[in-house]
Amino acid sequence: MAKMKGAEILVECLKREGVKYIFGYPGGVILDIFDLLYDDPDIKLILTRHEQGATHAADGYARVTGKPGVVLVTSGPGATNTVTGVTTAYMDSVPLIIFTGQVPTFLIGNDAFQEADIVGITRPCTKYNILIKDVKDLARQVREAFYIATTGRPGPVLIDLPKDIIQGRTEFIWPEKIHIRSYNPTYEGNYFMIKKAAAEISKSKKAVIIAGGGCIISEAHEYLKELAEYTQIPVANTLMGLGSFPRTHELSLGMLGMHGSYYANKAVQESDLIIAIGMRFDDRVTGKTDAFAPYAKIIHIDIDPTSIRKNVRVDIPIVGDVSRVLRVLNKILKEEFSPQWEEVRKAWLRQINQWKKERPLTYEYDPEVIKPQYVIEKIYEITGGDVIITTEVGQNQMWTAQFFKFDKPRRLVTSGGLGTMGYGFPAAIGAQIAFPDMTVIDIAGDGSIQMNIQELATAVVYDLPVKVAILNNSYLGMVRQWQELFYNERYSHTYLSTAPDFVKLAEAYGAIGLRATKPSEVEPVLREALSIRKPVLMDFVVDWKEKVYPMVPPGASLDQMIFEEKKKERKLKAVK
Repeated sequence: MAKMKGAEILVECLKREGVKYIFGYPGGVILDIFDLLYDDPDIKLILTRHEQGATHAADGYARVTGKPGVVLVTSGPGATNTVTGVTTAYMDSVPLIIFTGQVPTFLIGNDAFQEADIVGITRPCTKYNILIKDVKDLARQVREAFYIATTGRPGPVLIDLPKDIIQGRTEFIWPEKIHIRSYNPTYEGNYFMIKKAAAEISKSKKAVIIAGGGCIISEAHEYLKELAEYTQIPVANTLMGLGSFPRTHELSLGMLGMHGSYYANKAVQESDLIIAIGMRFDDRVTGKTDAFAPYAKIIHIDIDPTSIRKNVRVDIPIVGDVSRVLRVLNKILKEEFSPQWEEVRKAWLRQINQWKKERPLTYEYDPEVIKPQYVIEKIYEITGGDVIITTEVGQNQMWTAQFFKFDKPRRLVTSGGLGTMGYGFPAAIGAQIAFPDMTVIDIAGDGSIQMNIQELATAVVYDLPVKVAILNNSYLGMVRQWQELFYNERYSHTYLSTAPDFVKLAEAYGAIGLRATKPSEVEPVLREALSIRKPVLMDFVVDWKEKVYPMVPPGASLDQMIFEEKKKERKLKAVK
């Protein structure tokens, strides 16, 4: 068998893994790989304008497809520029494979030009990472990387490729099967514990399901819906779980947590049983942990054993793949527990419906000033929800979670765990590449969109009709909200007084720029943008005073929500 260069082995491995797109940026030590990709008919490299943009784009691609996203960057600063994107994927359990170039093995440790210990740097934020020291190990390590990234709880895997490994030669041996002795995820839940959970469900009167991102990752949405409808248990979603249960369903409580609905938070606090599925009880969901769901027993289903009992007490832990566990749970409930569910839950659902009437998610419409919630409602109304929505982070993200009704999984792409500003736009590019015929809209803030605005060039060059709806309030809105509520309106360095003209900026990149300054212009701008098959930046000049409500203040319990502000004129106190 003829020997192959390391670069050739890598490309052949990617093809065998079914990779169609790589997101990346070239550099000296990886030119051998880029040279092979120059005229390769099977793999297309998407050249972003920054390595962070490449990583977020691969992340967006992975979230909407369920397939691993692939990143290829050079050594040193090229590698370190991916770290924010790698950590974003790690926190949200997104399968990524990141290939970084490295100086030759004989120069490692010598502070060579563009050398960085990327394996050491990313050890805390990758599921697995490795420096390849022998070209003979390359094919096996690539195979294992894809296996580790996509099995169990998914996550990013980084492979560091020294230049002499890329240029070295060896026989290509493709490992058909992968077995890693120290890595054996548990997929089947313990039957005894599942049966115990079924018994608790049958006894409960005021149960609530909390569905997280794991329900989407494991494609468990149909089993989740079956469980909720059969047992008549209402469903609250974490931010990452939005879309796993239809928001328009009568049993939906929407999002819970810091900016969750009143009725979702109230139901959790008053419940006698929490069924937590594919979620990790992070602080934004629980509020004050020792006051979380004080009357409830907790069933926790998750494939990651380290997530169970990490943040809250759990009465019935079930480690396993969410889809498989729910399939067994539904079967047991139907065969062995068949009370009159409608009668059992009647009083509980009546109470929840009363809470929904008392405090619905709402805002005060103003005919003269654009309310950001109005823009989101209009996007939902015009698209009918048949769209992929990405978001940046902050107020734009929370308003989207509150007012856009996600009925299907993999339609919301957002940075939940890390809260990465600048994530949404490159993620939208990745989503658009995955589904070229779908409408993809990034809902952004005027602060966050500027963190990766350079990717407009990527969208234009590859003719990607991504739409960006900027909720422009001239502030770092969520930080300003905290300053107003908790820092005596001292707007220290959150006023963006010199924001660019986004319409002209879009045109400078070769995209389309549109602007709306009053409510009557919102719908025409949206319809025009959606009718154009080009990248479009929409600048919606919104009410700078608007805040995200309800809000659970830091250190408070879920039932200690803030709903209204004192009516007074606020003066501009920004540091200019």
